[in-house]
Amino acid sequence: MTPETYQQTKTALLALGGQRVWSLMVTIFGDLAQPEGSTIDGPVLSAIMAEIDVRPEAVRVALHRLRNDGWIESQKQGRTRRHALTPTSRQETQQASTRIYANPSARETNWQLVLLEDSSSPTRDEMAQRRFTPVLPRVYLGGPHAIPPASALTVTGNTAPNWLRQQMAPQMLEDEYSALIPVLQNVERALLHSRPNQLQTAVLRCLIVHNWRRIVLRHPALPLSLLPENWVGHRCHVLLDRLLIELPRPRLTHILPN
Repeated sequence: MTPETYQQTKTALLALGGQRVWSLMVTIFGDLAQPEGSTIDGPVLSAIMAEIDVRPEAVRVALHRLRNDGWIESQKQGRTRRHALTPTSRQETQQASTRIYANPSARETNWQLVLLEDSSSPTRDEMAQRRFTPVLPRVYLGGPHAIPPASALTVTGNTAPNWLRQQMAPQMLEDEYSALIPVLQNVERALLHSRPNQLQTAVLRCLIVHNWRRIVLRHPALPLSLLPENWVGHRCHVLLDRLLIELPRPRLTHILPN
């Protein structure tokens, strides 16, 4: 990939915002070093972060925070420090990965509608943890794998009227998906003409996953039968899936020149 095309593509992904250094590192480790036994050498991590325009002192502060939080563990081997996910963070990362890397062609249609006993218990946050999203006071919608409270009245179905589907879209961060999709489309066009090297691949892939992760993990997963036709979030998901195939995980040992 030419330096100009790469820089333009990277800048567009960074311009979407939300690049806290520690959060970027969570994405990098979750994408490039998730399997048990995987590590990222300090020089490799520094090279990736430098390409994302993160200063070395900010990298050190973020690593210190993630170690204190029990998210990253570091060991020194010779003159090189190697970093890895802890067992707890690896488990949480694997759980989140079922959403982040879900197959967009999996078209689940069944849904659940629940009516709560009263409007204060469970709270909206608690219902979100159960994978439900609000429709009206006391009324929530969720996919087939959402977990309704024992005291709730539950109704199931697999089709929904258009008015309900339109009502659900704003709650599914439609504006955020609408901002992301043209950037991903530009990445796809850039890849038609030139291929990035291993370091560029690591950077572009992690920025793509990071921007996707920041949206998709903030709302429950609803079946497409509850969302508008040609919903932008699904179109974004399909495009993301294509890009991650075009940008396969680089071999970490090939990121730095020999």
